Amino acid sequence: MFFDGFDIYVAATVLGAMLKSGFSTMGQNAQFVSVTFIGMMLGSFLTGFLGDRYGRRFSYQANLAIFGLASLAAAFAPSIGVLILLRFIMGVGLGAENVVGYSTMTEFIPPRLRGKWLGGMSVFVVSGLPITALVGTLVIPRFGWRTMFALGGLGAMVVWYLRKALPESPRWLESMGRTAEAEGILAGIENEVALEHGPLPAPIAAPITNPSRRLGSLLSPLLLPRMIVGAVSLIVVNTLIFGFVTWLPAFFVQEGRSIATSFGYSLVMSIGAPIGSAIGAFTSDLWGRKPTIIGASVVTILIGSFYPFIKNPVELLIAGFLLMIPIYVLVTILFAIYIPELFPTEVRLRASGICNTFGRGATILTPFLVVGLFRKYGIGGVLSLMIGLLIIEVVVVLCWGVEPKNRRLEEMESRVSVSPTAHPFA
Repeated sequence: MFFDGFDIYVAATVLGAMLKSGFSTMGQNAQFVSVTFIGMMLGSFLTGFLGDRYGRRFSYQANLAIFGLASLAAAFAPSIGVLILLRFIMGVGLGAENVVGYSTMTEFIPPRLRGKWLGGMSVFVVSGLPITALVGTLVIPRFGWRTMFALGGLGAMVVWYLRKALPESPRWLESMGRTAEAEGILAGIENEVALEHGPLPAPIAAPITNPSRRLGSLLSPLLLPRMIVGAVSLIVVNTLIFGFVTWLPAFFVQEGRSIATSFGYSLVMSIGAPIGSAIGAFTSDLWGRKPTIIGASVVTILIGSFYPFIKNPVELLIAGFLLMIPIYVLVTILFAIYIPELFPTEVRLRASGICNTFGRGATILTPFLVVGLFRKYGIGGVLSLMIGLLIIEVVVVLCWGVEPKNRRLEEMESRVSVSPTAHPFA
């Protein structure tokens, strides 16, 4: 997941360098970002169907190989046209990784710790932003922007080999009728824990739910409002990342700052990303998902409202750092924790994949819109778009959002709240 984040955020470092060297133009940079979304949209959609049909483990390995190999090839791209094509292929793997990675972990973690552990994994993902910025600052001036793709690809392929030991999700196995395999994995976990903590109490059976595997169930009165919340939230958070965060170095270059200064600004500001992600990880279990989403959205709106009017370089840096924190609280809550929790195991990857497809698909035009707004209104115009979308998100989450805090995934599959007792898959 870290190298997924590294490859996603590599655009923030290479776009400015490619622009400065003459390898690309602002328009071509917009195409580069746009095809990333097209690829991620396709990857999100396909992996949902593959993951629910063939398992989490199969999908997890396939997408990593796709974006790792494509990233290595991108290091040798002879032209911006070839690089854009390879970025599309990378996008397919990157879009798949976000869906299957978080959903798989969701199915292993008990409810009282789900936010903490999934948020913790998100910290590793978003750490790709400051680390990519740091590596870019050190590497690009000496070795060129191609090195960034080579590093991401090599790292991904190493992890592809190590990840062969990943176990299949017991929840998915059980949903496919492969109960003996699910029991085998759970027995191994229970034996490990029993050796350290002594015999475990017998699980207390929870009421049985029988969710449908049919795609049409996503349009049911129970799941359709959740699909709307998921799609709108991911449209907003994708636009925040790819309509503002990844464009910061290019914005600074266009405003007359040097490559080194632009990377320095972006690096300092990006440190707010893992801090925000960590805050999201801990507050989601403490305060709940909905209050954290709404609170982070309001803080982002407040800081974003005065950010464009700051001229002092030091104050601009501080405000940018503070703006990154609530943005990445939202990234962690929505991508890593909230969306996978909303849907039954039988359709979890397809539902998450479709929500991600809307998120990626809606931002295909975002780079072109951002370039137009920036040319006409500067950063203020770009942030006005972000603030408008955040207001819409707050309204949607307030009206239709559900609260998964301390609730088992099986409990989320029904309108009826069941008692918080132990469960074989808790």
